[in-house]
Amino acid sequence: MDYALLADLVLLIHLGIVVFVVAGLPAILIGNTLGWAWVNQRGWRVLHLAAIGIVALQAWLGRYCPLTYLEVELRDRAGQATHDASFIQYWVERILYYQAPLWVFAIIYTAFGLLVVWAWWRFPPRRTQRLQRSRRGG
Repeated sequence: MDYALLADLVLLIHLGIVVFVVAGLPAILIGNTLGWAWVNQRGWRVLHLAAIGIVALQAWLGRYCPLTYLEVELRDRAGQATHDASFIQYWVERILYYQAPLWVFAIIYTAFGLLVVWAWWRFPPRRTQRLQRSRRGG
């Protein structure tokens, strides 16, 4: 099994989740200004709020993301040290990881989460048109 490749895959998934959480808030704000209906779909908004909520909770509990632990385990199994990085690992880690005490991240994640809650209140999610029509019988 190619553990290094699996570790890179986990790292890319982790990056995708971070992009979803971080870019999701501006998408909600900009999308409501420009009239984009998809930014208020309930499922998308629930997933977005849950994602930042989980991240903030993990930080307050003094835990890193399970994807971080999984990636480290896979890199250990692949025999990779942190300085022996693949192209993907090298660049994605520069985007994802910063050096600071975990409490600093807990505060940042919580503040961001509060902004997401504010956006939920300010621009409440709506049911999709398809669900609304089916509930009306049409």
